[in-house]
Amino acid sequence: MKLSVSWRASAAAAVATATLLTGGSIADAAPRAEALAAAPDIPVAGVKAHLTQLQSIATANGGNRAHGRPGYKASLDYVKAKLDAAGYTTSIQQFTSSGRTGYNLIADWPGGDTNQVVMAGSHLDSVSSGPGINDNGSGSAAVLETALAVSRAGYHPTKHLRFAWWGAEELGLVGSRYYVNNLSSTNRAKISGYLNFDMIGSPNPGYFVYDDDPAIEKTFKDYYAGLGVATEIETEGDGRSDHAPFKSAGVPVGGLFTGASRTKTAAQVAKWGGTAGQSFDRCYHSSCDTTSNINDTALDRNSDAVAYAVWELSE
Repeated sequence: MKLSVSWRASAAAAVATATLLTGGSIADAAPRAEALAAAPDIPVAGVKAHLTQLQSIATANGGNRAHGRPGYKASLDYVKAKLDAAGYTTSIQQFTSSGRTGYNLIADWPGGDTNQVVMAGSHLDSVSSGPGINDNGSGSAAVLETALAVSRAGYHPTKHLRFAWWGAEELGLVGSRYYVNNLSSTNRAKISGYLNFDMIGSPNPGYFVYDDDPAIEKTFKDYYAGLGVATEIETEGDGRSDHAPFKSAGVPVGGLFTGASRTKTAAQVAKWGGTAGQSFDRCYHSSCDTTSNINDTALDRNSDAVAYAVWELSE
């Protein structure tokens, strides 16, 4: 950011129960339960394997994966190779910022109605002071593993799926803004929703949901209600990540966040655990944002939430 199967059964039951309590019927609840079961469990080991690779890339390239540096391009090449092997149509969009060349990576899954595009994205660049494993290897790895899960499942959604990894977010949302600004008004209108994932494995995590598009917000809240985990509205990063250019262009947006430099309160500890009086991520924009700076539970939950939302919103 600038600056398991068993739970699915429980989640489906929880949604059905909530529907009945609010005057609905089992028939009303059934489609929702089926949707919950449709999204695969995203193996956190797979997500962490990508983070290990991003850490190795940073280590081999001056300790970072920043815009215009070798570590960024190596990160992009790693993600692209995975997607190409999984059957995606990938494209690289090039731009210039601060005198250096930057890149966005766009991956389209074949099929689906291209007049209704569901996008999920994350920024792939780090700051120059560290490897950026939580910010934003965590979002990048979860989106990648979800894209690979689409391929493994042979998923054929009604809507068209597109995934994106943005460059130069840390310099002011440069890559995502370049992408949005270079879309025709017609193609912009075809994007039915953009989901953003920036910092989803903070070591002292909170569970924050963007309150932008109501339908997308509800999708994420339903997921967490199924887990029995309370959420709060995301405010720390509002307008500071790659959803902002989409929102400004009139595209419905939403996303998840586990916190950056703000301090976790005692009330939040009562809901989520962790340490009061400490930042959600003490290594935010620092050299210690390494693979040791990840909360596995938060990463696991949010990676599953990425897949849940992708399946739910693209049906």
